[in-house]
Amino acid sequence: MAQSNNSIKKILTVAFALCIVCSIIVSTAAVALRSKQQFNQELDRKTNILEVANLYESGMDVNETYESMITPRVVNLETGEYSAEHDPDTYNAFESRRDPAASRTLSGERDPAGLTRVEKYSTVYLVGDPDDPEQIILPIRGQGLWGLMRGFLSVEGDGNTIVGITYYEHAETPGLGGEVNNPRWQAQWEGKEIFDEQGELDPAIRLVKGGASGETEVDALSGATLTSNGVTNMLQFWLSPEGFGDYLARFREGTSQAETQGADVELESEGA
Repeated sequence: MAQSNNSIKKILTVAFALCIVCSIIVSTAAVALRSKQQFNQELDRKTNILEVANLYESGMDVNETYESMITPRVVNLETGEYSAEHDPDTYNAFESRRDPAASRTLSGERDPAGLTRVEKYSTVYLVGDPDDPEQIILPIRGQGLWGLMRGFLSVEGDGNTIVGITYYEHAETPGLGGEVNNPRWQAQWEGKEIFDEQGELDPAIRLVKGGASGETEVDALSGATLTSNGVTNMLQFWLSPEGFGDYLARFREGTSQAETQGADVELESEGA
């Protein structure tokens, strides 16, 4: 006797078959589109790097411009020196933070950006001659109001003067904290200085309410105090000796990148 279309067994059988078919379709699509997704993610990363360096123009060949203008280098955050331990074209510092052997724990005053763990090596991007770069582009991240904010900060070759800042990932409130992507707010950063005249390793750059007046001050985001604090905190971390502070100090002290690279090669030779 034929089963009723409303029977529990028939309903479950159809539902199970539908789930299997949908799973196969979704899995196939995910595998087939993976290379395309990776290509688009890489293109977006390169575009953001060119944008923060004021090199991006609509309609340009992003890959060609990136290859001709940008040189990635892996930096040991504990020493501020370049490292040959990782390939800068494939190394993923953000993923490395998950590996206890490739990262370190942060807590208390050592973690103003709310990161908990940070990688031991990170990738920087040099504009122009890598031995005497026009700009140094640093990856930055930290907690905002609703979650992690990730972006880039570009600094002139003097290791102190800011060229630009951009955020490519955040969950801040549109119209408030989301204004970190507003070109008018980002334009304020150009020419600002990271360190004050004292020349200390601790960065002085910060967001302030009521109108910035100094060379190390930028207007806070209106109505977004916690997001503004998050921006200040992440810069305080990444530009300090805990982050890229020791690396940037080499540029401020006039140490050429050739000397920095040579020091690494010499150390590797001694180790051999």
